[in-house]
Amino acid sequence: MATKVFMEALSPTMEEGRLVKWHKNEGDAVKNGDVLAEVETDKAIMELVARGEGVLRKRLVGEGEARPVGQLIGVIAAPDENIDALVAGGGSAPAAVAAPPSPAPKAAEPTAATPPPATLQVKPQASQPSQPAQPPADHDGQVRSSPLARRLATERGLDLGGLQGSGPGGRIIKRDIEAAAAAGPSGPRAAAAPARVPGTDYQDVPLTQIRKTIAKRLAESIGPIPTFYLTAEFDLQRVTEMRVAMAELGDEFKVSVNDVLLKAVATALSQHPEVNAHWLGDHIRYHHRVHLGMAVATPDGLIVPVIFDADLKRMSEISREAKELAKKARERKLKPEEYSGSTFSLSNLGMFGIDQFTAIINPPEVGILAVGTAQDVVTAEDAGFTVRKKLRVTMSCDHRAVDGAVGATFLQTLRRLIENPLMLVY
Repeated sequence: MATKVFMEALSPTMEEGRLVKWHKNEGDAVKNGDVLAEVETDKAIMELVARGEGVLRKRLVGEGEARPVGQLIGVIAAPDENIDALVAGGGSAPAAVAAPPSPAPKAAEPTAATPPPATLQVKPQASQPSQPAQPPADHDGQVRSSPLARRLATERGLDLGGLQGSGPGGRIIKRDIEAAAAAGPSGPRAAAAPARVPGTDYQDVPLTQIRKTIAKRLAESIGPIPTFYLTAEFDLQRVTEMRVAMAELGDEFKVSVNDVLLKAVATALSQHPEVNAHWLGDHIRYHHRVHLGMAVATPDGLIVPVIFDADLKRMSEISREAKELAKKARERKLKPEEYSGSTFSLSNLGMFGIDQFTAIINPPEVGILAVGTAQDVVTAEDAGFTVRKKLRVTMSCDHRAVDGAVGATFLQTLRRLIENPLMLVY
């Protein structure tokens, strides 16, 4: 009996997927559980596995094409079975074509405002010269390349748009990336926007799945949610002294300022369940466990992996887990359960030299903390002046669930923990 292959919901928030690569060709034998293809979801590149046995008789979607969840993309059947009716009928999957790997709550989404894909402008020419040959593109306009090549290009800072592929049909593969990297700084570099093409006024860049999700989720947040902001300045002097003392004990005890902040926020949330909550329309859900989302910048946009039960973990555990999750996020290797279910989020742009900013709430969460850079500030002390390390944070609050006094009390607790960091290791 023939088995329909559908575009499955490979993440809790996935509405459509882009087929990155087929692992099986038409005519290949397929066993239940075999990897059929790689699919780009709204968060990562996931494997689509076979749910039947036989032969892959038909591939209905080309590499690079996007399809909504539930649409037929292939057929597995016996070699001599007639599948004409299935192919002609197409159709959609049942309501629940595929459950996510774990029954996690609604996924945490990118949280800080991020710029839209840039439109490149160059000075108009009186006459347009012939355009240079460009690498072949997939059906959605993206440069044809293997998943491994894209990952290597990201790691080495290379722009695929400026490379010529040596694979089938001009596809960019691993050896092309290695050759470009060996060419040194003169090779094309990756950037937030594609490289300028001589003789053109602009360049349209198709949205990636993650960028589509960012746009949709932020539009759902900033408009409907009545948001107010609370800004506070914390003294980091004792945090600085504690970090120096911990580093002297060995590398395994080294923590960053962000690690301390994550631990402090998680501890404060455990004391303020009214902030560790979700707005669910006709009721508010106050969470008993603290699952802290941390915004991570990737080449495709922000993603928010989650540190579960962060208030119960030691600072060294949070530090190790935060590094691992950030690495997996940048490599697009996060599993759905690793970026789903946050109860509150933190976005830190301090490493980019941003003094202060406001972050956008991730619905259904009711708050998010935006962290700026630590700075040396001249401070009055006793009869004179001294220089102390200071940090500014801004909390965005959903006024439907969090009142001003509630948010202010939470920040008071957070201040006490940060300015007395030994409380975090007690």
